[in-house]
Amino acid sequence: MEWWLGYLAVGAVVGFFAGMLGIGGGAIMVPLLVWLFEAQGLPKNHILHLAVGTAMATILFTSVASVRAHAMRGAIRWDIAWKITPGILLGGLLGSGLASVIPPVWFAALFTAVIYVAATNMLLDTKPRASRQPPGLVGMSVAGVTVSAFSAFAAIGGAFMTVPFMLWCNVPLLQAIGTASAIGFPIALSGTVGFVATGLLESGLPSHSVGFVFLPALGGIVVSSMLMAPVGAAAAHRLPTLWLKRIFAGLFYVLATRMLIGFL
Repeated sequence: MEWWLGYLAVGAVVGFFAGMLGIGGGAIMVPLLVWLFEAQGLPKNHILHLAVGTAMATILFTSVASVRAHAMRGAIRWDIAWKITPGILLGGLLGSGLASVIPPVWFAALFTAVIYVAATNMLLDTKPRASRQPPGLVGMSVAGVTVSAFSAFAAIGGAFMTVPFMLWCNVPLLQAIGTASAIGFPIALSGTVGFVATGLLESGLPSHSVGFVFLPALGGIVVSSMLMAPVGAAAAHRLPTLWLKRIFAGLFYVLATRMLIGFL
C-alpha cells in the first residue's frame, strides 16, 4: 500500500506542475520513480529503463486532455502536426531502442544531459527570432526524428524543442504551444511502444510490468496527475509563473544530477 501512496504523490506533483507551467512530467517523474523503485528493491540494472518507460506511458493519458483543450480553442496547426508525425514515430522507436541497449550509467548520463538542456531553456525563457516558414514533409520529418529520439531518453513530450522550432518558423506562440501538445501524443506512443517491445526481450523484470512499463506506477500516477492538473492550471493565473519556472528548472538540475550520481 505504501508504494501506491508514493505513486499517487509523484503523480500529484507532476500533474500540478504540468497544469501550472505546461511542462512534461518526465524530468521530475523519472528521478522520483528511480528512488521509489530502488526502495522497492526492483532489479537495479532495469530501474532506469522502467522509470523512463513508465513515465513515457503516462504521457499517453495526460496528453489527451491537453490536446482537447487546445483543439477546442483552435490553437493546433494540424498541418504541421501531420507532417511531423512520421518522423516523430520513427524517432521514438529509434530512441527507445537505443536506450534499451546502452549501459544504465550511460543512459543516466544521456538523460541528465537532455534534462539540463530543458532546464536551461526554461531558466532563460528564451524565444528564438522568427526567420522562416515551416519546412515541407522532408524537413518536418527530420525535425520529428530528432525531437522524438531525444525525448525518448527523458520521457518528455518534446515541447522544449518543438515550441522553439515552431516559433523560429513564424508560428504564433499560442499555436506553437497547442501544436506541441498534439505532437506530444505520437512522441509518447512511439516511445512507449519501443520501451514495451525492447523490455519484452529482457529477463528478470518485476511482475506486473509490460516490457519496461511498470503498471502499478502507471496507474497511480495517471489517476493523481489528471486530478491535479486542473489545480495547477488554476494556480497559474494567481502565481508568478516566470519565477516558478526558474525554481522548477533548479529542481530539474538537482534531481537529474542526484540520480546520475546514484548510477556512478
